[in-house]
Amino acid sequence: MLHLTRNVGTAQRVLRIIAGGMMAVGGVMLFQGQPAGYVLAAMGAMGLLTGLTGYCPACAMIGARSPERP
Repeated sequence: MLHLTRNVGTAQRVLRIIAGGMMAVGGVMLFQGQPAGYVLAAMGAMGLLTGLTGYCPACAMIGARSPERP
């Protein structure tokens, strides 16, 4: 079974949720049907998901942890 340990702190999670949501909506609304819009929406979705789950695969690969963690 896959076990994901949270490696993103509360402040980072809130910022990722806000920024990811804005990027996803901006990509869909501002660049309707254009490749740049799809890329921006995908990047926003990744930020949104890492904020919601509290786990960032990129941070896990380099061993980074949030300063909030003991």
